[in-house]
Amino acid sequence: MAQETILVVEDDASMGFFLSEAMRKEGYQVDVVASGEDALERIVQDLFHLVILDLKLPSMDGMEVLANIKMTNPELVVIMITAHGSKDIAIEAIRKGAYDYFTKPFDINEMRVVVKRALERGYLQDELRQLRETVEKRRGFYNIVGNSKGMRDVFDMAETIFDNDVTVLITGESGTGKELIAEAIHYNSPRRAKPFVKLNCVAIPETLLESELFGYDKGAFTGATRQKPGKFELANHGTLLLDEIGDMTLATQAKLLRVLQEREVERVGGMKPIKVDVRIIASTNQDLAHLVKEQRFREDLYFRLNVLPIHIPPLRERREDIPLLMDHFINLSTTKLHKDVDRFSDDAMDLLINYSWPGNVRELENVVQRAVVLSKERVIQEWSLPPEIRGESKEAFFDIERLEADLPLNEKVEMIVAEVEKRLIIQALDKVEWKREKAASLLRISLKTLYNKMNKYGLLDQFH
Repeated sequence: MAQETILVVEDDASMGFFLSEAMRKEGYQVDVVASGEDALERIVQDLFHLVILDLKLPSMDGMEVLANIKMTNPELVVIMITAHGSKDIAIEAIRKGAYDYFTKPFDINEMRVVVKRALERGYLQDELRQLRETVEKRRGFYNIVGNSKGMRDVFDMAETIFDNDVTVLITGESGTGKELIAEAIHYNSPRRAKPFVKLNCVAIPETLLESELFGYDKGAFTGATRQKPGKFELANHGTLLLDEIGDMTLATQAKLLRVLQEREVERVGGMKPIKVDVRIIASTNQDLAHLVKEQRFREDLYFRLNVLPIHIPPLRERREDIPLLMDHFINLSTTKLHKDVDRFSDDAMDLLINYSWPGNVRELENVVQRAVVLSKERVIQEWSLPPEIRGESKEAFFDIERLEADLPLNEKVEMIVAEVEKRLIIQALDKVEWKREKAASLLRISLKTLYNKMNKYGLLDQFH
């Protein structure tokens, strides 16, 4: 650790010498100035960790110096001293940012203790600031967890793109986190204060995609009773994410290419072009180069989009990230579901690491949430994992040999039916993020029936 530096601001030469010697004996490096003007000049030029400031100074008094210090360097620790003590002056000094206040004559030993404590506080503030900066930088990737080489390459590429206002193409299998990377790029770019608009090209019917992108004017078609801006207009001066762009039709691709070239859109049924300033981020789980060869994607649009490509590797190619992701999702799930769960057992961990993860990170998140819900212990055991991860077929629980041999057939059938019903309920809840109203609708049963069945199978704990 570098030697702490203290600036003493005192016009009384004997007091300045007394303070400087006392502080040097404590191992600090000390400089002394006799005026507020000199103090402010030195603070700009040199690094000081603490200032001992006399209230009564020629020309500029200590309160004014304190105000200037806090304006230019609010984290610099200041201790005030004066021969004219009063409660009102002390309150004003603290209110203006002083760490502490001493009245002459003061106990130098008490001063040493306060200085030491103040410097420790300054270091804590520095550490806290650095931690916040690290957290903010990490938040810039929106909780995208990973330390594998593949993900470090993704982060490095994303960081180089932050300040470069170019088109980006993000590729990767479904569930790898393409949308999160797109958000990180936008919210760390100069456009961060402007809109981030998303459009899933595969979720919009072909007949509606054009009007969603470019908007429409009143009367453009039957049902167009009002004017509606498209995604390009909504994203003006911001970023537009075109998710799953590989599913866009050739006709819409041609119109999109024109917008990228001309920087203007025409609403459906509109009579004049509208200028737009939008950064495009496209994402896809398909091989666009292969689609170009098959003449299912325009080559000129592909080259226009593929200026700075980012490929997110599938989870099976970065298995070293799985434990990090598991811890992350356990923390999220336990907080959300109010469950007291710490970790997976070693056997469960081995199964998760060796699983192929066709659904990638999204599938892992769902599996962890399901396991947290089902676990009755602080350590999640392998029985809480889906059968396909345990190496069983989904039909494995129908094996009669696994049921109690002395039970009559009708009771065995009831057990199988109950197991199937429980699994179907869990799958429905997983699909809708454990929103019971949506799950009941998906299962086509009443909310009361779902509640009773969840109570029967011990699935209500997570809602406490």
